Amino acid sequence: MSDFQGMEDLLQDFLVEASDLLSGVDNKLVDLEQNPTDSRLLNDIFRGFHTIKGGAGFLNAAELVTLCHLTENLFDRLRTGEQSITGELMDVIMAATGGVRDMFGMLERGAQPEPADPLLIAKLKAALAGESVAAVAAVPAPVVAAVATVATAASATPAAGGNGPDWNNLFSAVTGAASPEAAMAATGVAPVAAPVHEHPVAGHTPEQVITAAVGRRAADKPGTNAPPPGRRDTEKSRDNSIRVDTSRLDQVLNLSGEIGLTKNRLNALRSDILNGRSDTDTLHALDQAVSQLDLLVSDLQNAVMKTRMQPIGRLFQKYPRIARDLARSLGKDVELVLVGEETEIDKTMIEDLSDPLIHLIRNAVDHGVESIEDRRAVGKPEKSQVRLEARQEGDHIVLVVSDDGRGMNAERLRAKALQKGIITDEEANTMDERQSMNLVFLPGFSTKDVASDVSGRGVGMDVVKTNIQKLNGSIEIKSVLGKGSTFIISLPLTLAILPVLLVTFGDQPFAVPLSMVREILPIQALGVQEVGGRATMVVRGEVMPIYPLSYLLGWDSDLVPEYGVLMQTSEHTFILAIDGFMGREDAVIKSLDDFRPKGVAGVTTLSNGQIVLILDMKELLGTLGDNRGVPRSLFIPPASLAA
Repeated sequence: MSDFQGMEDLLQDFLVEASDLLSGVDNKLVDLEQNPTDSRLLNDIFRGFHTIKGGAGFLNAAELVTLCHLTENLFDRLRTGEQSITGELMDVIMAATGGVRDMFGMLERGAQPEPADPLLIAKLKAALAGESVAAVAAVPAPVVAAVATVATAASATPAAGGNGPDWNNLFSAVTGAASPEAAMAATGVAPVAAPVHEHPVAGHTPEQVITAAVGRRAADKPGTNAPPPGRRDTEKSRDNSIRVDTSRLDQVLNLSGEIGLTKNRLNALRSDILNGRSDTDTLHALDQAVSQLDLLVSDLQNAVMKTRMQPIGRLFQKYPRIARDLARSLGKDVELVLVGEETEIDKTMIEDLSDPLIHLIRNAVDHGVESIEDRRAVGKPEKSQVRLEARQEGDHIVLVVSDDGRGMNAERLRAKALQKGIITDEEANTMDERQSMNLVFLPGFSTKDVASDVSGRGVGMDVVKTNIQKLNGSIEIKSVLGKGSTFIISLPLTLAILPVLLVTFGDQPFAVPLSMVREILPIQALGVQEVGGRATMVVRGEVMPIYPLSYLLGWDSDLVPEYGVLMQTSEHTFILAIDGFMGREDAVIKSLDDFRPKGVAGVTTLSNGQIVLILDMKELLGTLGDNRGVPRSLFIPPASLAA
C-alpha cells in the first residue's frame, strides 16, 4: 500500500470516528443546556474535543486544532467552576461545533481546513478571558481579510527552531514523488509565482499541491481520472460503509460452512442415484438433505439481512441539536425526546430517512408547538415536548414524530387549500378528516401566508411524502385540536425483501405489495353499482371504486374479473379487480435500472423460475389522471349484456 493510500485510510478513519464523536458532543450539549452543572456531561464534552484535537494534530490540520483547543480550554474552565453556562455562551459553543463539522467537510474533500470565522474565535477568546461574548462586535470585512492573510502566512511558514511542518517531506510522503515539480508535470499543473511568506513548496499554492497529489493517486490506478478539486463524485457522497458486529459475521461464516457440508452430502446422493440406487433409504436421505439445505439457506438469508441492519440511534443523534437551534431562533422552549434508539433498520434506508425526519421535526417546532406566551395562556407548561420514536411491529418499522402543540384544524386546512386553488369546492365538501389532514402533503400547500427561512414555501411535507413512498412506506397523520399532532411512518424492515401478493391476469402472474392489501373479496355482477358513470362496490357501508388490473395496465381483455383486492395507499382506498391469485410470497426485488416500464417497481423470480413484475400501484393510479373510474359494463359477462 502506498504512503498516500495509507494516509487517506487514516483520514477516512478519523472522519468516521470524529463525526460520530462530534454528533455525540452535540447531543450532550443539548442536555447540558438543561443541566448546566452536570459534571459528567462537562467531562464527556471536554474529552470529545480533546480527542478530536489529537486526531487533527496528527493530520496536521492546524486550523481544526486551534478551534478545538480554544473550545477545550473553555470547557476546562466550565468543569472547574471558573465559569458558568449562559444562553449566549452556549450559542458560541454550538457555533464552534458547527465550525468543526465544516472543517471535517473540507478534509473529506482533500483540502486542509480554512481558518474559522474570526468573530467566533474572538468570542471564544473573550469567554476564556471571562468577558461577555455578547459585547464582541463583528470584525469589519477588510480586517477579516488581513487577519486571514496573516494567519495563512503564519501557518504556512515553519516556526523558528524547526517546529513547523516540513511541507516538502509531507509532499513526498503523500505523493511518492521526489519533488513537487515532477508530480505537477505529470498532472499538467503549471506553477505560479508565489508571494512572500507563501507555502514553502516554492512557486506552488496549496491547491496545486493537492491537485498534484490527487492526480498522482489517480495515475496509479489504470482507467481512472482524477476529479476536479473541490468536487466529489455523486455516488461517493453517500456513506457506503457499514459497521457490523463480529458475532453476526461469525454466524454467516458458520452457516456458510454448514451449507458447504450439505452440498457435499447432496453431491454424494446425486452420484448414488445416477448409479442406480433408488431405494427408500437413499430417497429419505435426499429428502433430509434438501430440507436441511432449505433451512440453512433461510437462516443464512436472515443472517445476511441482519448485517445490513443498523441502530436508528445513529440517525437520531443529530436531531436534538437541530431542534434546539430552531427553537432558540423562534424564541420557543422545546425538548426533543428520543425513544427506541436501539431499534434496527436497513442501512440503505437510514440516509433516505434523514431529510423526511428533519422536515417533520422542523415542522413540529415551527408549526406544531406554540410560543411560550400562547402555551402559558392556555395553561400548558412553557416547555413543549416533541417526541421522536422508533419501534418494530412485525415486519415493519414504525417511526413516530409527535408534539404537544396546537394541533391541526381540518376545516382551516380545507379553506387554505381552496384559497390557493389546490382543490375545488366539490372536493372540499366530500373530504373527510383524514383526507383533509393529508392536504399538507400536496405540493405548494402551506398554512403560512408569508414564507420565512424556516417554512412557508410548501415543499417540505411534499418531500416527506415522496421520500417515504420511495422506501415503499406510508405516512399517516393523527391530530387533536389543542392537544398536538402525530405523524406515523410505517416502513418495511428491509428493502431487499418485499412481502407481496401474487395476483393473476389470465395466466400471467403479477406481484403487488402486501403492505397495501387489506382483504380479498369476491366480485359479483349484482354487487357492482355505477355511481357517476364509475363502477363501485359497497364494503361495510363505504363506497369503493373498482379498477380492473387489465384496465390499469392498458391491456384488452374479454374476461370478467372474479376477485377484488381491497387496497389502501396514503391517498386512496380502492378495489383491484383480478382474475385470480396465487398466494403470498417474500420477493427478492431486482431493480430495472436501464429499462423501467411505467407502473413497474421491479421484478422477482418465483420458485419455479418464472419472472414476475412487481407493480407500482401508486404510479398506475397516477396514469388514470382525472378519469378515476371504469364503467360497470366491464364487470358484466358478455352473455348477460347480449341478453
